[in-house]
Amino acid sequence: MNKITFKKSLFSGIRQTALLTTTALVLFACSNDDDDNPMPVEEEETITTMSITLAPEGGGEAITFQSRDLDGDGPNAPEITVSNLDANTSYTGSIELLNETESPAERITPEIQEEDEDHQFFFAPTGSLTGSSYADSDGNQNPIGLIFKLNTGAAGDGSLTVTLRHLPKKPNDGTLADAGGETDIAQTFTVIVE
Repeated sequence: MNKITFKKSLFSGIRQTALLTTTALVLFACSNDDDDNPMPVEEEETITTMSITLAPEGGGEAITFQSRDLDGDGPNAPEITVSNLDANTSYTGSIELLNETESPAERITPEIQEEDEDHQFFFAPTGSLTGSSYADSDGNQNPIGLIFKLNTGAAGDGSLTVTLRHLPKKPNDGTLADAGGETDIAQTFTVIVE
């Protein structure tokens, strides 16, 4: 082998080794340790139905508000059912959430209870619905809203908007603007107080 051939062969070998080393470094540098332990993806809950049971604190028959939207984001509006409320009364409310696209219907409420630190209901009463307050809390003593209080004033009209937020900031000032997060479900119920 002459000197020129030997130098070309040596140079070619060095070049190949450098190329292989560079490729290995790039692959190693670009590898993601998280690929071995991917973060679990939390599926968003499908909520078709919100039922609110309101029991008068002084005794009497409980009533129900319900929003049922079986086609989700489809063209049909939710079916809303409400009953009249009594004037100057305090109610204890409880919320039940369902996914009725499943058969049998899937209860979402236990998921909310299990992930209570990641969820919060927000209440916006207007008109003759004079106020609301929380009656339950998560492990950090922040409100959830699966159980709540609702007060009525004088006879008239009013509305109650109920919004469930996923991953809100906790604690917050009780408003959607401060809480952030994503809305899982929101519904306004128009009510007559008599």
